[in-house]
Amino acid sequence: MADGGRLRVTIAVPTYLRPGDLRVLLPMLCAQAEEVRTTHGANYDVDLLVVDNDPHGSGAAAVQELAEPRLRYVVEEHPGISAVRNRALDECAGSDLLAFIDDDERPLDGWLEYLLVTWQQTTPAAVSGRVVAEYDGILDPWIAAGEFFRRRSMRTGSEIQVAAAGNLLLDLRQVRTIGVRFANDLGLSGGEDTLFSRLLVRGGGRMVWCNESVISDQVPAARMTRQWVLKRAWSHGNSATVVEIRLAQGRGWMVRIREFFRGAVRILGGATRFLLGYVMRSLRHQARGLRVVYRGAGMISGARGVVFQEYARDGGKQQAASVRRRRRVTRETER
Repeated sequence: MADGGRLRVTIAVPTYLRPGDLRVLLPMLCAQAEEVRTTHGANYDVDLLVVDNDPHGSGAAAVQELAEPRLRYVVEEHPGISAVRNRALDECAGSDLLAFIDDDERPLDGWLEYLLVTWQQTTPAAVSGRVVAEYDGILDPWIAAGEFFRRRSMRTGSEIQVAAAGNLLLDLRQVRTIGVRFANDLGLSGGEDTLFSRLLVRGGGRMVWCNESVISDQVPAARMTRQWVLKRAWSHGNSATVVEIRLAQGRGWMVRIREFFRGAVRILGGATRFLLGYVMRSLRHQARGLRVVYRGAGMISGARGVVFQEYARDGGKQQAASVRRRRRVTRETER
């Protein structure tokens, strides 16, 4: 807790090889922090933390150029977003609240203040905000028809069961009491925030939605392609099944069977919708149907014990490993 009984809030930015993004984002976050200090200074004190996953510290210069005394910079050498988020949790031992925002995201006006106001109303374990896409160019009509970058929106205060970590405020006291952390072995595959948030709820923590807290997700041209969208659908299906198996607590074989058949149903339903769209000349049905097919295929792969390493750094983003091998490697690493 900050001096004078004020709650200490830390804005944490995980980053990896994006110094240009940091140079744009950090001044925005400093402005958000100053706004909260000015408006709610009696209640909150705000600082910033950058956790760089590049062992060479490529983000250091962007932090140093800003010369902000309330901005800290640390390097987390263990690869993977889970290690970075856990390092943020560890670095915030003296903080009461932690707000995550990714390095390729941009906060809109009032982003942090809205999160804090929503938290203050009922003090949940977490508050999740809205994400809107900002495109680097004109969308392919196929992608636009499918609305693949459209995120959820709901009434502020609505209770939720799962949340992404890109726009997330955590009550660290409750997180510590429940004892939940990000799974290091999902750091290169994704799904770590899904598992974290679901375990937080399972442990008795409440999560609520804040529709007024908005960040924009910068979508580069490399992601505005059919290939990327379909690969991401496969990856999401895979990671969702991996998370379900992890949550099964000894009943993983039942979940595997269930998810295998659910994936097969998705493939059948998606293919039917795609063919219907082809006959009707509906680009929307074609696009969304094919995406469902890929997600179903990802679910089946996860049920079969495959984990897609979407963020692998050895040049093999298509790398896949069995769950058994992944767990063995994780245990050996932690020895």
